[in-house]
Amino acid sequence: MMKIVFSSIVNEYLYVKFLQMLKKGNKLYSILTGSCPKCHEESMYVNKNPYKPGHLFKMNERCSHCDTKYKIEPSFFYGAMYVSYGVGIAFAVAAFVIAKLLLGAGLVTTFLAICATMIGFMPVIIRLSRNIWINFFFKFDPNASRTTS
Repeated sequence: MMKIVFSSIVNEYLYVKFLQMLKKGNKLYSILTGSCPKCHEESMYVNKNPYKPGHLFKMNERCSHCDTKYKIEPSFFYGAMYVSYGVGIAFAVAAFVIAKLLLGAGLVTTFLAICATMIGFMPVIIRLSRNIWINFFFKFDPNASRTTS
């Protein structure tokens, strides 16, 4: 009985901590939502859907709330290619674990699952990489949206 109570307290604590990570003011919130890294009020992208053809790379030039310029310098997002490699590896490993270890698929099927995952999630990987990259250079400022309004 004591073990069940302790387990439920730990699970509730972890759940609360997880929800706190997804609140405004946390880099993880900006990375997962694609919002402005400085004020977390507006999407950086013209269209939030990364699968809309022709709109994958289209970003707003500035945040309308805090006036943060997203493209700090020419070719700024080239650095996101390095991040993209790591994110892509994480997706590939996840596909491998699911296909090979959980579903027990053969080698060829596992390879095809990894390829399908990488192709299918390419727009998401690109956007996540850009979000991670820009969050290296900006810090959340709770007063940012109020200072320019």
